[in-house]
Amino acid sequence: MPALGKQRPEVYLHCLGVGEGWPCPDRRHSSFLYQIGTANLLIDCGDGASTAYKASGFSYHAIDSVFLSHMHSDHVGGFSLFVQGLWLEGRRRALPVHMPGGGVQAMKAWLEATVLPEEIVGFPINWGPLAPAVKVREGDVTVTPHHTTHLESLRRAFQPRHPATCFEAFSFLIESPGLRIAHSADIGDVGDLDPLLTKPLDLLVCELAHVPAETLFAKLRGRAIKKIVFVHLAREFWADRAGTRRMIASQLGDIPFTIAEDGDVFAV
Repeated sequence: MPALGKQRPEVYLHCLGVGEGWPCPDRRHSSFLYQIGTANLLIDCGDGASTAYKASGFSYHAIDSVFLSHMHSDHVGGFSLFVQGLWLEGRRRALPVHMPGGGVQAMKAWLEATVLPEEIVGFPINWGPLAPAVKVREGDVTVTPHHTTHLESLRRAFQPRHPATCFEAFSFLIESPGLRIAHSADIGDVGDLDPLLTKPLDLLVCELAHVPAETLFAKLRGRAIKKIVFVHLAREFWADRAGTRRMIASQLGDIPFTIAEDGDVFAV
């Protein structure tokens, strides 16, 4: 596996953790590192992200930006320990963190509660609230967040009693000259993928847990997508991956696909 800063193909996806929300003995929770030219972007930081990052040998100075899709613990539960690792490994670069704006104060309070204020860690965290369709630029790469309905049922049920809880959720369209990658994060309806599918994709990283599989495959079948990497599999799909591959192949059509595992690296 190529190390950051070494000669490499233009784009890599490193799957640090591909698990979903249920406890699982053989998957870390959601965390993905995209290397796109000289830009290094971390999307989500679930439990186990710090261990996976250290084991991979990546530089702690190399991450340019972090994007957190929503506040579920399987997507942000490893963030505090990841920040601790950056501090102990000597990072001094500011760390941009782009996330749902309603969760920023909670995340700041979490770092304070785990004894990781800026005065201790030694580098600033620049918090950037995500807004639908408002692009974030990192070098030659732009990341466009799009709202998903993943948490809308919970918002309707619980927001009146929990007004401080953040129910925003986002997917991401990652673009660079000649490159389009879509990262679904967690969706609530297949229509959440529409903003990601308006033009051909080089890669779709798509969850397979929160919408009916047959509805998802019908949505994707026939699309101009060079490859799909399925992640965040529901545990029944994960337990029978051979059967899941057969199911996907029978319903998806001719689009090449793979089911990712922790530690997988894909050149795009």
